Amino acid sequence: MYNILVCDDEREIVDAIEIYLMQEGYHIFKAYDGEEAIEILKKQDIHLLIMDIMMPKLDGIRATMKIRENYSIPIIFLSAKSQDADKILGLNIGADDYITKPFNPLELVARVKSQLRRYTKLGNMAQENNLIYKTGDLIINDDTKEVTVDGEAVRLTPIEYNILLLLVKNQGRVFSIEQIYEYIWEEEAIGADNTVAVHIRHIREKIEINPKEPKYLKVVWGVGYKIEKI
Repeated sequence: MYNILVCDDEREIVDAIEIYLMQEGYHIFKAYDGEEAIEILKKQDIHLLIMDIMMPKLDGIRATMKIRENYSIPIIFLSAKSQDADKILGLNIGADDYITKPFNPLELVARVKSQLRRYTKLGNMAQENNLIYKTGDLIINDDTKEVTVDGEAVRLTPIEYNILLLLVKNQGRVFSIEQIYEYIWEEEAIGADNTVAVHIRHIREKIEINPKEPKYLKVVWGVGYKIEKI
């Protein structure tokens, strides 16, 4: 059973989300501000977080920044703001997905399932042995879901890990933004440019010594991205 933390200062929304997710067999924890969400994360084994942005005490943006210091669980933002700039901000600070209010509960459930599928792939599921992928000093151990660069461990979110794994497993092959989105999100790539670009930038910041002059994750202008075969 998966434990899902729902955090929103509107109790009616939290209760409504709880009803829909419990029908799918999930166990729900509830919080009404960012501080409360962080305290629950410290005490409970949470597999996914649904987080509102505008909340008292500690808003979703600042709470997520703190959470990402220690946790890599999927985070889905809920917000009444639908502008691209707001979505990009949410992705920039560590969210994996972003849904605007009012939302279709069935869409939310579908996105929760999708994020949990990816997160489960990063867990302790039975895997084939010796799934090691390497280019230069960048190494991915897909058994343990560990990424190292120059011997140093790199902490990635589930989305970041899956994008990097896709590219490293296909070294030298160029993937378009649309292809990356459809491989990773498993849905049609409509307006995916900003979403993919944000995650690519995060990966670069974590694996490159100089993200502005990347050694591994290269852009092929007008085409897409690739991992250099070294």
